[in-house]
Amino acid sequence: MTKRIQTPYRSWLKLSGALVAVLVVAACSTDDPEYVERPVEELYNEAVDSVETEEYGQAADLFLEVERQHPYSIWATKAQLMSAFSYYSDGQYDDAILAVDRFIQLHPGNRDVGYAYYLKALSYYEQITDVGRDQRNTEQALVALEEIIRRFPDSGYARDARLKLDLTRDHLAGKEMEVGRYYHERENYLAAINRYKTVIENYQTTTHVPEALHRLSEAYVALGIEPEARANAAVLGFNFPGSEWYLDSYELVEGETLVDLDGDGEPDPKKDGDGFFSRLWPF
Repeated sequence: MTKRIQTPYRSWLKLSGALVAVLVVAACSTDDPEYVERPVEELYNEAVDSVETEEYGQAADLFLEVERQHPYSIWATKAQLMSAFSYYSDGQYDDAILAVDRFIQLHPGNRDVGYAYYLKALSYYEQITDVGRDQRNTEQALVALEEIIRRFPDSGYARDARLKLDLTRDHLAGKEMEVGRYYHERENYLAAINRYKTVIENYQTTTHVPEALHRLSEAYVALGIEPEARANAAVLGFNFPGSEWYLDSYELVEGETLVDLDGDGEPDPKKDGDGFFSRLWPF
């Protein structure tokens, strides 16, 4: 009897056949559910139910499935915006911004586009961090809030944006003040002055302006530029007469403490004509 010779090619064929059989068995035993197209109303309502139960991650997936399975339905457009809302509610702000940008690009004339811009601004606003960290999100929130006010000035979105805009600007001013103090403490007065001036010129309505004016006076005194120190102290006294920063600035440039001369509860400049403030405002 002739013995059959086993060639490498024959062995490879047997091995390949065994691998194919293993793969077929593995494919048949997978637990992945079979893809089934579902009615659009059923999918959308299930997604809404997930929002109501605060299962936002699941809701986002379901809204995306609405768009994938029924891309030309009116529900697909609604689902795009709702997926962005779900991401926002889940704290996935970057995904929310991407979804909103896509909605705005595809549907710029949609009746809900104002809400889309608002949702984008909120997604940046919620990421505002303390003044000690990078303020890129704060700056982007500022731009997004201003865009809402410009595009939809009479809407409820604009009213809320104006309120949030004040806090955003205050936050950015606080960052400038922090950097200014850093330079100030290290006696880099010119760099500090530039930061304080930025606060005064760009963030005039924020709570940081009185301190910025006082710090300017301090920096100019340290540099020996007395006229500038007095000018900034005078502006501080005129605009914020009851501020503690005003008291400190007056003492800095005049060398004496203010007292309440007329009994109105506010400190007053000297009345004898010798002080700088009384010479500037002879009342």
